[in-house]
Amino acid sequence: MKRNQIDKLLSRGILPEKSLQRDLVETHISWVVLCDRFVYKIKKPIKYSFLDFSTLELRKHFCQKELDLNKRFSKNIYLEVLPIFQVRGSYTVGGNEGILIDYALKMRKLDPEKQMDVLLSEDKVSVSDIKNLAESIAGFHKSTEVIYKKNVWDVKEKFNALNEEKEFLSEPIGLQSQRFIDHAIQFSNTFLNKNSALLETRLNAGFFRDCHGDLHTRNIFLLPEPQPFDCIEFNDDYRQIDVLNEVAFLCMDLDAAGRNDLSEIFIAHYNHLFPAMRNEAERRLFTYYKSYRANVRAKVNSLRAQSSTDSIAKTKALAEAGKYLLLMENYIKSLDDF
Repeated sequence: MKRNQIDKLLSRGILPEKSLQRDLVETHISWVVLCDRFVYKIKKPIKYSFLDFSTLELRKHFCQKELDLNKRFSKNIYLEVLPIFQVRGSYTVGGNEGILIDYALKMRKLDPEKQMDVLLSEDKVSVSDIKNLAESIAGFHKSTEVIYKKNVWDVKEKFNALNEEKEFLSEPIGLQSQRFIDHAIQFSNTFLNKNSALLETRLNAGFFRDCHGDLHTRNIFLLPEPQPFDCIEFNDDYRQIDVLNEVAFLCMDLDAAGRNDLSEIFIAHYNHLFPAMRNEAERRLFTYYKSYRANVRAKVNSLRAQSSTDSIAKTKALAEAGKYLLLMENYIKSLDDF
């Protein structure tokens, strides 16, 4: 579907059930229609180096894959994939009449006030919440598929991709951003070279698994039982990672929110339940993965700033990029002594 078709679906389209609310949330890869009780996610017809939703068949495939993958840890949230038909100039989700133009993933709507990032901002995330979440993630990691064939060096290329943002960020943030990026890339290359055997050992030991891939506080509800959602479906490589890389994202997110205490509690409890960080070398690797995750958030916010047409949104994205660059630098400083 195209944006003008989405607008028509919102204004006068037919959904499987009546709804007073029809709000649109747009991401760079999807349109999400929020209704009274359900959510309909429609993939944009786009193609990037890491993602291909360019054909109707591919969008159907990835809707089904998203449904199946998220059912591994989501309870009764991801419901079904529905066809979207064009019928006499209007659009219908579900049914079997008209011209098939796209697919939507139907999900049960959850209380946005129970999203973990919202609760975190209100200081409503408790130690028991964190321990319950650690138990949930450890249990998932224990049961999910073990990956034995993987290019463990791909993290080097992903880390170094931040260099593409150096020129853009140098003007609004300053030359400090260039120094942070240059230092981080130099450190990353040296660190990975020195720890190449460790990465291969972890791969052979079964610590690379088919994970969530995008585990941060905005992708978790506390109902109060922890409920992760929205894992990566569009690229297996981004999801099939070291479990320490996975939990490093969540811990980095907690650190960025100023809750290092919750970050430490989470990794300690997780590691007690699933000993994935067994020695000092692996603890350092965990910190490296946190620097990598901060790196990625800096790049994402840089891209948001570049594409934003709203000055307030652009300023906010640039501030976030600067925050994550500093966090990345601080992680690296804690390691840069070998």
